[in-house]
Amino acid sequence: MILVTGATGTVGSEVLRQLVQRGAEVRAMARNPERITTPEAEVVAGDFGDPESLAKAVTGVDTVFLLTAPTSPGADHDLALLTAARAQGVRRIVRLSAIGTGETDSAGRTVGRWHQVADDAVRASGLGWTILRPSSFASNTLSWLEPINAGEPVPNLLGDARYGVIDPRDVAAVAVEALTSDQHDGKTYTLTGPELLTADDQATQLGEVLGRKVYLFDVHPEVARDGMLAQGMDPGAVDAIVTGTLWAREGNNAILTDDVPNILGRPARTYAMWARTSATA
Repeated sequence: MILVTGATGTVGSEVLRQLVQRGAEVRAMARNPERITTPEAEVVAGDFGDPESLAKAVTGVDTVFLLTAPTSPGADHDLALLTAARAQGVRRIVRLSAIGTGETDSAGRTVGRWHQVADDAVRASGLGWTILRPSSFASNTLSWLEPINAGEPVPNLLGDARYGVIDPRDVAAVAVEALTSDQHDGKTYTLTGPELLTADDQATQLGEVLGRKVYLFDVHPEVARDGMLAQGMDPGAVDAIVTGTLWAREGNNAILTDDVPNILGRPARTYAMWARTSATA
């Protein structure tokens, strides 16, 4: 039995779909289980803040896909699931982390502090483990929807930074391989797409798919910080976003790896491919 946490999100829902497609025995955990519409999967209500619900979720489970997305960055959810998993005899954990975790920028700010704590805990858990550290998701540009439809320019916090934009379906596909085979135990994979792109490159490619120009305007992350705080976002989350963005603006995220093609036996999907298949969105 494989437990998929975060089963209603961008990656988790795709992991669930691909596992079911393979005929795997799958249990999907969600705070709101009614949102899971995959009849082939067993569905369980689970809350990372409720140890009893976690114990039930991992009972009889061999492998866990661990994806947490707390409102305020912190490793508590990951640690709670790990505690329950070890108590119930889970054998393997595949955790979704993030690129750049534990690295620092020129000002000494550390990227992904909470991911680092959780990754270290997974490694020290005594279980089999695989850690996935994907680059920026192609689907992040869905956040451009409102200004594009309004004919307005899209705010760009990343300047001319380049990064290996990845289709989240490829992240899910790698996760499925790690969940269904022990040959990836003890590995940390940095997952990227096949090309380094700037936000302007993405806007150009998206515009070609949509048949209209997509305009950007530069917003410095520190300026964006004030706007996000004014909107009521959690200060810890805002700080994590700004830190990661500043790290990327310094060129630290200009990374390409062969992990996706090496694991999947095919090239990673391009941003343009994602844009074409997501045009209706």
